[in-house]
Amino acid sequence: MDTQDTSHILIVEDDERLAALTKEYLESNGLMVTVESNGANAIELIKSLSPDLVVLDLMLPGEDGLSVCRQVRPVYTGPILMMTSRNDDLDQVLGLEMGADDYVTKPVRPRVLLARIRALLRRAHSVPEKPATGLSMPESEQNYYEFGNLVLDNGKREAWLSGESIDLTSAEFDLLWLLASNAGRVLTREEIFTALRGIAYDGQDRSIDVRISRIRPKIGDDPIHPRRIKTVRSRGYLFVKDA
Repeated sequence: MDTQDTSHILIVEDDERLAALTKEYLESNGLMVTVESNGANAIELIKSLSPDLVVLDLMLPGEDGLSVCRQVRPVYTGPILMMTSRNDDLDQVLGLEMGADDYVTKPVRPRVLLARIRALLRRAHSVPEKPATGLSMPESEQNYYEFGNLVLDNGKREAWLSGESIDLTSAEFDLLWLLASNAGRVLTREEIFTALRGIAYDGQDRSIDVRISRIRPKIGDDPIHPRRIKTVRSRGYLFVKDA
């Protein structure tokens, strides 16, 4: 299915002019778009409409973007793209901790926003392509892994721990699958960032580290002394097969 032409996008933005221009641009590129300006209303819309992707402004009346993200994450599994007018690392990290999949800083060029949306939709609706970064994928290109009590199914994009389903965002699953697919090999932040987002790592983005910290307790790893996903100082992250 061509997700670019059929996906429903919910824009949560209280700047009416910006929302209208963004809606027009996205619709001209084949996407269906709904706009909501109030954070509290957006929570109910996300639950009822279950859009394919949410573009969520940080500063909103009713409920701010962080609160919206936190409240819908238990029931909404689609990608959330946070949009903020403040180039503040804390805002970006908080957004990721609340469950956002990616973020852009205003003012954002329409082409850049569209590219981010399409990248998130591809990740959410299809099996990820082989990374163009030299990362090794399994020769069998298998879609299923079992590491003790941890099971990953890339076909269903689901994970289980001791038979219980793990609540992972789309971005968290992609990162976990990438690490598991390269089990036993240290992946640098540069490799991970480029493989998952398709753009060069700027040396400052903390999204990978935040997602790792969120994934660890979900897969039963000790956040303080992890055995499954290890931090290799000055290098990157290592997924251990037999933790």
